[in-house]
Amino acid sequence: MTHDPSNPPPAALPGELPSGRFASRETFIQLVRDALATAARDGWEEIVVSDAHFHDWPLGERAVVESLQAWARTGRRFTMLARSYDEVIRRHARFVRWRGTWDHIITCRRSASADPLDIPSVLWSPQWVMHRLDPERCVGVTGREPERRVLVRETLNEWLHGKSAPGFPASTLGL
Repeated sequence: MTHDPSNPPPAALPGELPSGRFASRETFIQLVRDALATAARDGWEEIVVSDAHFHDWPLGERAVVESLQAWARTGRRFTMLARSYDEVIRRHARFVRWRGTWDHIITCRRSASADPLDIPSVLWSPQWVMHRLDPERCVGVTGREPERRVLVRETLNEWLHGKSAPGFPASTLGL
């Protein structure tokens, strides 16, 4: 379902994430918060987040890290893709600490030579996806439609398996 970008995303049923267009930074940030809280509540098995640098994601917020903590357990998978993790380290200290604790369920990939505008800005799960089509203006779409989830996952797989390498180690300690 497509909505006028000047309108906020449609109201979701209680306990459900919305489907439709979004067109503001505030809405995007709240969608990230809500998605991770839903992941914890509903026990999503896998989460993939992708962005050139994650500078405007609320990853360092206490509530977001608490949601991730509540979500994390053995058997879960969290994958990140970025051009660079410098902004994550600089802006999201709580997330960086959480990432170190849960290294065994987290895969971080880096595509240092990619054009930042080419890297998809996405939060993907098998249940729901949020895709920022224009990260600068924070315009995008969300939904749980299988076609949308499959198309976004195929794009992410191209990046994760063909256009990136391991990055963002949990610790910088040498041997």
